[in-house]
Parts: sequence; C-alpha cells; structure tokens
Amino acid sequence: MDSDLFSGRRAERFAQLLDEANGGRRHHVRSRADSGLTGLVEIGRRLTVERPTVDVDSEFRTGLRAMLVATAERESATAASASASGAATGIRGALLPAITGRRARARGAILVGVAAGAIALSGISAASENALPGDALYGMKRSTERAQLALANSDISRGQLFLGFARTRLDEADSVRHDRLGFSAVLDDMDADTRQGVRLLTTVAAQRSDPTALDAVDTFLAGQRRVVSGLLDRPDHADRDRTRRSLALLDAVGRRADALREAIACGLPVPAGSDSLGPTPTGCPGDR
Repeated sequence: MDSDLFSGRRAERFAQLLDEANGGRRHHVRSRADSGLTGLVEIGRRLTVERPTVDVDSEFRTGLRAMLVATAERESATAASASASGAATGIRGALLPAITGRRARARGAILVGVAAGAIALSGISAASENALPGDALYGMKRSTERAQLALANSDISRGQLFLGFARTRLDEADSVRHDRLGFSAVLDDMDADTRQGVRLLTTVAAQRSDPTALDAVDTFLAGQRRVVSGLLDRPDHADRDRTRRSLALLDAVGRRADALREAIACGLPVPAGSDSLGPTPTGCPGDR
C-alpha cells in the first residue's frame, strides 16, 4: 500500500471520491485507500456545502492567491514538458493526455482542499491575534507569523514584518509581569525579531546604496525605545537588568542605522563585514 497520503493513486482516488461526494458521476471502483480517505472526503464535502463565514485578511488572501498561482504555473509547465516529450514516443504520447488530466484533477482537488482549509484556519488565526503566552491559541498566533514571513515577497517586507513581531512581543511582555522566566523569554524573542528585521533592512540599504529601507528602522526605534524604557519600573531587579539589555540592543541598532546612512551618503561600497545587525560600515574617509 502506498504510504504517502497524497502520492499517485491515493491523490487520484481522493479526487474521485470528492467528485462523487459533491454530486459528480460515480466511478464504480473500490480502492484499499478508501477507508483512510473517508474522513478527508467528508471534510472536503462539508467545506463545500457549509462554507465557513470568516473575514479573510486581504494580505493573507493576496499571499495565498500568489502561492496557488505559482503552484499552478509550475504544474502547467511540468505537464507541457511531459506532453512534448511523450509526443515524440508514439503510443506513450497518446496516453499522456489522459494521465495528465487525471493528475491535474487530483492536484486540483488537493489545491482546493488546501485553499479551503487555509481560509477556514484564517478564522482561527484572526481569533488568535490577541492570544498571550500560555493561552491555547498562542501557538497558532506564532504559526501565523511564520506563514506571513513565508508569503512575504521581498526582504524589505520580511524585515518590516520582523520589526512588527518585535512590537507584538513587547506588548506581550507586560502580560507576564509576574513570571520572571516568561518575561525574559518574551524579551529574548523580541530581541531576536529585532535583529532579524534590522539585518534584512540594513542589508537591503547597503546593497542598493539607498537609505530608504532604514526609514522603517528609525520608525521602529522611536516607538520601541519609549515602551521598553517603561518596563524599567518593574520592581524585580533581574527584570530591570533584562530590560536594560533590550535597550542596549536598540541603542546599537540606532548607531548602526546612523553609520550606514553616513556611509551611503559618502558613496562607500557595500561593507564586506557583517554581524547580527547586518553590514558593518567603517565610516567615511574624512572621519578617519
């Protein structure tokens, strides 16, 4: 028995069963995979009949559409290549259209299922937006963030997303005020997101010799410094020390952005060295 749920015969049989469940013609065949696919077919039928009434975020919709279009284009190119190769081999070429059609229907059914499932999950994703560390939906919240990063179409977008996540972690920090380990863990995540976002944006600025990408860093620092400073009033000495480390990181980010702007202004090439905050400019010649 084929152990891969969506490989070859299983995918084709899933498409057939889904067609039948939604009123399509019956194929009058049985497969050993039928029992394992029954639950998935029922989910597919219910998603078709009882469409979930959720508001899908426009950014999520755009990213999902782009992903599905890219997949469809890739599959079309593969099918066209296989058809051209088969045409040169006689009988094999005559069989390819039928085989390709079955595979297309199977893959189409899978894509529809993935899309419907993603849209349904977007309702859960929306519900998890305000989840805090320790909540049942907090894992979904973090998974949604990773999905947003995967769908981002440029390093600038990804950098801005990381800085947005750092702001979110800061908002969460106040919710764990009575949990020293939880507070430190949230700030660790916040600092990691800060470094990731800054590194992406400073790298783009250096590569393009254009400081525009650094504007997002400046905007982030203006708000983040103020709110992080507000955490210094915590009564626990260890919490204050941990907060000071995050403030030191923000100060380092500010110095890096200023140095990179200066290097770009005096026409220096992309710095060869880099660290966790991105390229390390050496300063303009006149400053040495």
